[in-house]
Amino acid sequence: MSANLRIMPLGGLGEVGKNMMMIEYGRNIIVIDAGMMFPESDMLGVDHIIPDWQYLRDKKDNLRAIIITHGHLDHIGSLNHFLREFNVPVYATRLTRGLIEVKLKREHMLEKTTLHTFAAGDVIDIGPFTIEPYHVCHSIPDTVGLGITTPAGLIVHSGDFKFDPTPVDGWPTDEAKLAEFSSRGVLVLLSDSTNADQPGSTPSEAVLDDAFHRIMREAPGRLIVATFASLISRVQQVVNVAQRHNRKLAVAGRSMIENTKMARELGYLKIPSDMLVPLDQVKKLPPRQVVIMATGSQGEPMAVLSRLANNRHHSLHIQKNDTVVLSSHTIPGNEEMAYRVINRLFQRGADVQYGPQAQAHVSGHGGQEDLKQMIDILRPQFFLPIHGELRHLVQHAKLARELGVPDKNAVAIENGYPLDFAGGRMRIGKRVPGEYVFVDGSLVGEVGPELMRQRDGLAQSGFVTAIARYDRKKGKTVGRLSIITRGFVYEPDAEELFSQARAIVRSSSSVQRGTAPEQVQDKVEQALSSFFYRETRRKPLVTVVMLEA
Repeated sequence: MSANLRIMPLGGLGEVGKNMMMIEYGRNIIVIDAGMMFPESDMLGVDHIIPDWQYLRDKKDNLRAIIITHGHLDHIGSLNHFLREFNVPVYATRLTRGLIEVKLKREHMLEKTTLHTFAAGDVIDIGPFTIEPYHVCHSIPDTVGLGITTPAGLIVHSGDFKFDPTPVDGWPTDEAKLAEFSSRGVLVLLSDSTNADQPGSTPSEAVLDDAFHRIMREAPGRLIVATFASLISRVQQVVNVAQRHNRKLAVAGRSMIENTKMARELGYLKIPSDMLVPLDQVKKLPPRQVVIMATGSQGEPMAVLSRLANNRHHSLHIQKNDTVVLSSHTIPGNEEMAYRVINRLFQRGADVQYGPQAQAHVSGHGGQEDLKQMIDILRPQFFLPIHGELRHLVQHAKLARELGVPDKNAVAIENGYPLDFAGGRMRIGKRVPGEYVFVDGSLVGEVGPELMRQRDGLAQSGFVTAIARYDRKKGKTVGRLSIITRGFVYEPDAEELFSQARAIVRSSSSVQRGTAPEQVQDKVEQALSSFFYRETRRKPLVTVVMLEA
């Protein structure tokens, strides 16, 4: 009996970010990408979110490799966490490998990891899988899609892509390879859906040259360009235009500095040595001769732009006539943080250009016409939209049906739904349980929904803690009783409220002699919570500590 082919998304379907796909045939598994996503505004204290790979934990011995399509954080951001659990080789293109090495070196994991470099056009055999990476245009060089031949048929994974005739690196998406895949017959296409609701084709990166020329021509002083640290193509565009305006370039932000250095060493980023200046030297130059590349376009609290907005950067400060350009799309969920930073930069006197009015960003993802072109070339038997919120996936599946993919063969599913292929048929299996895995400092997965609810409660209504001495023999509290509160009400203005609260503590802690302190604590907490809600219509986090006398 032949084995079945199983494809299952572990991240990236139903959300923007934390992309991760599993392909399983018999006792062999490969994983594509291991990304992260930014937390939403109500996920207090969370640094980022990674995929739930619980399904793989019982199948560690079957895992053969993880293959990375490109070096953006939504594709490599959880790789360090993944490799702490799974000792598997990592396959990546040269630049992507460089970005991974920067990340793993920071985590002291580089020497423990087996890294393999491949190039578009190579053929890689891993177990029953033959993998053929092909070049695609995206907003970072060395991005690939994957043709994966399995005993059950050919899978094409698009990676993040668009059809750009004039990319920054001069290397368009490999349509000839796509046509060759089509001639073999494509069982299933997994295709990027990020811009599935955007009509037309995504503009070429070349249109940004004119935008940056205009910005540099009009900027009366220093120009600070904020973007993702991994957006190497954007850095190169800024460099090219800055040269023509006789501006020097400084780089701000640890990740931006590390990535820029690595990309220069590998030859993917060309910056003349006499053009690059240390950040602490820019104050010695005339403002109109300065461009600064910086991190923080998403409003991240510790990134350069946020520190500038709050006047907390150690060597750089916003000054009169500074122009700040946000050269990226704001990721859904980050709008509040990004706009807060923009407002504070305006307050400090900078001219901030962002969004459509700045015209300083084009997407690296194809619009509807790009997506149609991919489907039209490959003519897959089955179609699975990937990388996007559910609204993007549903829209992309509709496009596939309009182009002739049978209705039942084009499915929009979310993370955890397995697709099984056997005998020319596809079956959607029962969803594998999975949740957001929160990374909070060094804690990975320990922060769960209950803790997030507690944090939300603290943020909304604060806390109240009552501390009393409890005499088990008498079955009541004795001596002085303390109540501590933060973020609930201003204590000096609420003497009557807390006087009544102390009375509640004493009355509800009068119990049968010999009752354990823990039981008394629970009873008092319930009584206090009910009292505070009745009096204030708010629900502070109430804790009670009974110190046994």
